[in-house]
Amino acid sequence: MPDQTITITDNRTGKSYTLPVEHGAIRATDLRQIKTQDDDQGLCTYDPGFMNTAACKSRITYIDGDKGILEYRGYPIEQLAENCTFLEVAYLLYYGELPDKASFDSFAYNITHHTILHENIKQFMHGFRYDAHPMGMFLSTVAALSTFYPEAKALSDPAVRLKQMYRLVAKVPTIGAFIYRHNMGLPYAYPDNDLSYTGNFLNMLYKRTESKYKVNPAMERALDILFILHADHEQNCSTTAMRSVGSAQTDAYSSVAAAAAALYGPLHGGANEAVLKMLRVIGDKKNIPDFIKRVKGGEGRLMGFGHRVYKNYDPRARVIKQAADQVFEITGKNPLIDIAVELERIALEDEYFIKRKLYPNVDFYSGIIYEAMGIPGEMFTVMFAMPRTIGWLTHYEEMLADSDQKIARPKQLFLGAARRDFVPMDQRKAT
Repeated sequence: MPDQTITITDNRTGKSYTLPVEHGAIRATDLRQIKTQDDDQGLCTYDPGFMNTAACKSRITYIDGDKGILEYRGYPIEQLAENCTFLEVAYLLYYGELPDKASFDSFAYNITHHTILHENIKQFMHGFRYDAHPMGMFLSTVAALSTFYPEAKALSDPAVRLKQMYRLVAKVPTIGAFIYRHNMGLPYAYPDNDLSYTGNFLNMLYKRTESKYKVNPAMERALDILFILHADHEQNCSTTAMRSVGSAQTDAYSSVAAAAAALYGPLHGGANEAVLKMLRVIGDKKNIPDFIKRVKGGEGRLMGFGHRVYKNYDPRARVIKQAADQVFEITGKNPLIDIAVELERIALEDEYFIKRKLYPNVDFYSGIIYEAMGIPGEMFTVMFAMPRTIGWLTHYEEMLADSDQKIARPKQLFLGAARRDFVPMDQRKAT
């Protein structure tokens, strides 16, 4: 094996420096020794948006964007989506291994029996306008939970951290369902501990006057698949926010709220709603060629195509496309799916998009499925945040246990004014 070092020659001074390479990276702090004079702060890297900077070491999720690979703890996402429930995948993410039956039963029991919200949380949610955006309600309510569970600040106690994980994973579907019913003007439907994680969520969404909500198994399974696909996605914007805020030893509820705030942004969590708007603008398959022409002319964007990481077909998009058929057998076919499929076909045969490596991502089909389930577009980001909570919490736990981690505090390249002295107002020149 060749020497795992790199030698850098500073042409400003003629000096050379040998830096160790570990896991294909050098430590940024090692660059500080590269100076032009003894009293300067040394060299640093400039990387807006973290385009090529590793901020942590992680053992949770692996992505190879060029090959279209996504793995949770080493397991291909396609196998997990085909064979697991969401709670099995949640266990895998948090603990690193798939559970045996006894471990899973214990895990599922703890999640199931933390689904109830304190009645004061209901009153808190009643304070929002009838048309409040669901994501604003979600992140505010999650943040408010920190005032109900102040023991969450005891981050040095693993048992306390574990209990907050149970509470958060259990309660976010209840919060999401209550938000939906708040916006629909419906009374809240309480959790049913006899149902599965996704079945219970459907119950809290759609139960009316029946004494027992009957879950459709195909809808339940489709929701499990969607939740699995959204459970984690490496160091994205919201996960980075979770780690950055958590690095200040902020409690889990406030840290998840910060992550949800990042997800709220249209460049992160709102893309599937944008896909539906695009498909409605197209309106008919016959209009697709003209739409494609306008996109190539810079008159619009092809939403749901392309990804910061994937330069190949997003593996989650393949799985979702298959799950769509199961949902449409129950709900009836969403007419937008025909436009979507034809748009995908044309785009994937067009040299313009092939050259730019623009392939469908997870957002391209997920919104169509959620809409078929009766979930309004404003709720889509909440549907993203609920399963992603376990991913955020897994990274939070990993970050807290990592001895390398410090409070997040990036450097800046200061380009402002040099030192200058104060001038009284009557002596200042007009600006």
